[in-house]
Amino acid sequence: MSNKILVVEDEKSIVEFIELYLENENFEVYKCFTAEAALKIIETIEFDLVLLDIMLPGKDGFFLCKKIREEYRYPIIMLTAKNDEVSKINGLTLGADDYITKPFLPLEMIARVKAQLRRYKKYNQIDVEDYSSVLSYLGLELNIKTRECNLKGEQLNLTPSEYDILRLLLEHKGEVVSSDELFRIIWHDGYYTKNNTISVHVRHLREKLGDKAVNPKYIKTVWGVGYKIV
Repeated sequence: MSNKILVVEDEKSIVEFIELYLENENFEVYKCFTAEAALKIIETIEFDLVLLDIMLPGKDGFFLCKKIREEYRYPIIMLTAKNDEVSKINGLTLGADDYITKPFLPLEMIARVKAQLRRYKKYNQIDVEDYSSVLSYLGLELNIKTRECNLKGEQLNLTPSEYDILRLLLEHKGEVVSSDELFRIIWHDGYYTKNNTISVHVRHLREKLGDKAVNPKYIKTVWGVGYKIV
């Protein structure tokens, strides 16, 4: 069965460009030109991934990203203008999993889409081989079977990216995991270019844990290298 991908972009030429390359990879492509139209189709079709432009007529991509994240866990890749760092950070904070900067190469887009789909497929599988079913540390519990996270008995609502980062750090508790390694293992992607994708997800994860970058209780930044569980 083909993966269903929703493309939300108001420029017809870009939509046709994306559709051509996705269909060449045997993806089933659905198109919307506004956030309002996307919200309607999302209610009727179960998608595997959304490619979402930020600049849309009417409600923008940030609005749509937030609405999708309220109910769905599938990956969201934001399409952003070149050097628009604020938009990238806002998108990741609202729950987007990755972003692609316009103009982009078709092969990069396909690689990022496939990487996110692999993560999403893994996210929906129960895989406890070689691992304890529960990873724990100082009142924090991560259930590998259910992918649930609890902090002192209270369930936390983590995005797939946040969960994967936390799981990898807990599996290597006490060890420094580099930003490069986090990106490569979680995204299965060789396009890491020292961007702030990892740092934004970690910052958002810290907020949910009630943690701080200074004197952290859970996630410590090892400057110039990566992160570790304290």
